[in-house]
Amino acid sequence: MMRFGLIGYGLWGKYHARAIVNAPGAELAAIACASEQTAAQARADFPQLPVVIGYQALLAQRGQLGLNAVDIVVPNYLHAGIGIAALDAGLDVLLEKPMAPSVAECDALIAAARRNDRVLTIGHEFRLSGQWGSMKKIIEGGEIGRPRYANVSLFRFPYRPGSSAWRYDQRRVGSWILEEPVHFFDSLMWYFQSQGDPVSLHAIGNSKQDTPGMYDNFSTVLRWPGDLYAMVTQTLSGFEHHHVMEVAGTEGSIRTWWSGAMDRTRDPKFELKVQRRGKKQCEIVGDLGASGEVFELQEELRLVVEAFRARRPLVSPEEARKRIVVCVEAERSARENRVVELRF
Repeated sequence: MMRFGLIGYGLWGKYHARAIVNAPGAELAAIACASEQTAAQARADFPQLPVVIGYQALLAQRGQLGLNAVDIVVPNYLHAGIGIAALDAGLDVLLEKPMAPSVAECDALIAAARRNDRVLTIGHEFRLSGQWGSMKKIIEGGEIGRPRYANVSLFRFPYRPGSSAWRYDQRRVGSWILEEPVHFFDSLMWYFQSQGDPVSLHAIGNSKQDTPGMYDNFSTVLRWPGDLYAMVTQTLSGFEHHHVMEVAGTEGSIRTWWSGAMDRTRDPKFELKVQRRGKKQCEIVGDLGASGEVFELQEELRLVVEAFRARRPLVSPEEARKRIVVCVEAERSARENRVVELRF
């Protein structure tokens, strides 16, 4: 069994705990909480487990607890510090997205993984979805020809504040571009991997508050070599959670959507349609399985156990770093109202 320590027991930390418990070959060995309040909840949910205050206490007891790995689910600004400490303690690390708020912190995480010969994988779980993952297979299989255009749209309710309202504090969240657009950038760069990295972007946004990166409404145009481009757009001034992705190629197209009362709903509605090369009509793609972050998280933990055993990441830190470059440069583009060339 691979013994995991869980660091963070907020809203999503609870889902990670259950995912570890349910993952074949994994065992939840201990939980580190930020406060007595969350620790009390963790003890109530898992009375048989050691629950400590602070990640330092968990790492100090790693030998006694027999830990092999940690799953880190904490506010963005803590990712690098805790991730580096865990890697330096000799543990493999699953680190929730975003990898870190800055490229320099990403570089420090990569250096820590390399010097300790540990596996660091970043939680971009959309890749593991039957719905969103099927798009990759369709595109790479040449079913729509060469991709030329993509549109990603999110219409949702305002972000929850998080513990001590960290998500509304720019110093701690980094920017709201690091919340969900980072997922969309990852999906697009993964789908279009054969086209190379994007070369430029132009972003625009507006907000009720005058804080860089904290945009209620945000859009970015990403350009790749050649004529391929993608639009990523979202509003946090909507209601419920409605996500659309469309890709058009030289010989076909794909459209998929997901709708639920919120991002973690267990009973969403969703659909994937494709008009394949040589066909005059679109078709509905079936057998997608369950779709939604709660389900994809479960699949992520199952695959992370296998990946750690094989000494490889599911999503490499080098890949995840590129997504942070795009997020940081998108925030700069929106602030300066200009096209920004991307350098990775």
